[in-house]
Amino acid sequence: MTLIKSISGIRGTIGGPAGEGLTPIDIVKFTYAYCTKLRERKPQPFGEKYKIVVGKDARLSGDMVEQLVCGTIVSCGMDVVKAGFASTPTTEMAVTMSNADGGIILTASHNPKEWNALKLLNEKGEFLNAEEGGAILECAEKGEFDFSTVEELGSIEEEDFTDKHIDAVLALEAVDIEAVRKAEFKVVLDAVNSVGGIIMPRLLKRLGVECIQLNCEPTGEFAHNPEPLPANLKELSDTVVTQKADLGISVDPDVDRLAFICEDGEPFVEEYTLVSVADYLLEREEAKGQKGMVTVSNLSSTRALRDVTEKHGGIYYASAVGEVNVTTKMHEAGALIGGEGNGGVIYPALHSGRDAMVGVALFLSNLAHKKMKVSELKKTYPQYFIAKNKIQLNDAALIDRILGEMKKVYASENINDIDGVKINFEADRTWVHLRKSNTEPIIRIYSEASTEEAADKLAKDVIALAEKIIK
Repeated sequence: MTLIKSISGIRGTIGGPAGEGLTPIDIVKFTYAYCTKLRERKPQPFGEKYKIVVGKDARLSGDMVEQLVCGTIVSCGMDVVKAGFASTPTTEMAVTMSNADGGIILTASHNPKEWNALKLLNEKGEFLNAEEGGAILECAEKGEFDFSTVEELGSIEEEDFTDKHIDAVLALEAVDIEAVRKAEFKVVLDAVNSVGGIIMPRLLKRLGVECIQLNCEPTGEFAHNPEPLPANLKELSDTVVTQKADLGISVDPDVDRLAFICEDGEPFVEEYTLVSVADYLLEREEAKGQKGMVTVSNLSSTRALRDVTEKHGGIYYASAVGEVNVTTKMHEAGALIGGEGNGGVIYPALHSGRDAMVGVALFLSNLAHKKMKVSELKKTYPQYFIAKNKIQLNDAALIDRILGEMKKVYASENINDIDGVKINFEADRTWVHLRKSNTEPIIRIYSEASTEEAADKLAKDVIALAEKIIK
């Protein structure tokens, strides 16, 4: 498997010959480049050492990667705050909690257990922007090293930030602890044998929620495909029904994505995680007399967020795909809430990163106030369906040609081209988004409509047009 490099870090499979996957050499090289560019980006006063937080999910390769990363940071003359097992949002918050200069998260998110990755943070605990990430990739490719002398080596200290993260979530004004406790919810949690099994039960206990645990031992031996999609959550769905629980909760290995299962075993749908939380927060602000609240999601996320936002008198913005693009737009627009349709909730009142813990706390607060079943709550939102397709191409040069022609063909529609081409058909409230992959010669095609059949048809029409263009 080829190493995948992006502005937010590197990822690949562990093991195999040099040049394939994520090797120890790659880990050292990219960590060194991160440290080098950190010095350039954020000069320190003379005599003061840089401090970098390192957190990991429970992957089988986690200890090995952690040792290499921490050792490299120390050899660059920088100090390490080793957070140990920590969710991605916990590590992000740990950067600011410890007044660190940056952070490295060791996780391949929803990828299978043989994968791992280095995700790179700035001093705000947020992912690097395109320019910063590009500079690190360029530095790493040079393969030039200049490590510190023995007198200048950094040090390692260990700190567990999990409870501090939970404290911060529960301190939020919008999290109604008393209402959740009075509701006496019973939930089933699937933490896919990673760090969600550490932090999520603690959070639920403090909220007074009865929690039935599935796959909560952080062994790294994922019990199923770790992406929290309905096809991978059959055990969770079945257990919710048999245990007569109020809902099911699923998180991915690094706990930045969140999906719910209704009390009847049916998926709440990942796209609606953000919609439901946003609805709750917008409703609260509207009740206070606030107007013009802003929400943000990426171009490939459901229109339902826009509908809910406008219902409450708010303003919706779309960003390019990618968490760093969402958070950048949120900062620019002063957003109340934002995130991605993959179950990623970003609540700036806590921090600017996807966070399943704050998502759960806000969702349960909403459910407690609404006093209805999860399946009933879902029916209160605009119902849309997203179809996901792709066009495989032999020539990557054809991608720009196809995207350019699509803009011409649909010039009379509402078009957004900040990330590929998104065509909004306002008359029937449907859309299709075409964007090129960063790692392979394909065009990803997401389409949304009020029925599955309509979403599929829209995608097929666009694919047929693309095929005509390249003939």
